[in-house]
Amino acid sequence: MNDVAARLAGAGFPSADEEASELETAAGGDGARLEAMVQRREQGEPLAWIVGTIDFGGVRIAVTPGVYVPRLQSVPLARRAAQLLPRGGTVVDLCTGSGAVAAFVLARRPDTRVLATDTDDASVACARDNGVDAYVGDLFAPLPKGVRGAVDVVTAVAPYVPTRELAFLPRDVQAYEPVSALDGGGDGLDVVRRIVQEAPGWLAPGGALVLEIGGDQAAVLAPLLAAAGYDEAETLVDEEDDVRGISARRP
Repeated sequence: MNDVAARLAGAGFPSADEEASELETAAGGDGARLEAMVQRREQGEPLAWIVGTIDFGGVRIAVTPGVYVPRLQSVPLARRAAQLLPRGGTVVDLCTGSGAVAAFVLARRPDTRVLATDTDDASVACARDNGVDAYVGDLFAPLPKGVRGAVDVVTAVAPYVPTRELAFLPRDVQAYEPVSALDGGGDGLDVVRRIVQEAPGWLAPGGALVLEIGGDQAAVLAPLLAAAGYDEAETLVDEEDDVRGISARRP
């Protein structure tokens, strides 16, 4: 373990060796720059903001300071969206943040049309830097009207942390990352419910909705999806069998 890794380990970062390597590569041999970057990380600033990018399932995503850092737990959702898309299809990624999910789908399925939205100007600018056709606005509102009823897949990593549980997030997440990308209201599903209700008006017949959620939220969403007319609801789990998302289709 070199000096940088030792400092990061001492600051409580479990992947100190990997992070040290990323910082050293980003510094490009500039000792003063490396020192400044290490100090920022020691204070808890997200690594992706410091080095400027993150590897998202093999796709390099630019992440500017102030923009929600995409989590690797969202990669299976992006993979599922790419699998569900028909040739030449259209996907809409809501709450896109840096555009990671949208950019991943576009990289896997370059034959498709990918649109994205976010209410945050900085996030939309970042998504555009990542090659995503992104729009500023609330959920579906800023989308071109011509795609209404013709979207094959709607994806979203909407805020889904219950407000009362924000205090249990890691210290650096609480200190730096935008709360608007995390706080999902009382049970965490305020924005998710709106997406479930609004998506049928934009999905093509047989189109799919793929949402990231966690904990016991799948059980809460199942009757809401049924009431909104979806079928083929499926809970998405990770390798540890933890709930990571839910998908359903418009009949």
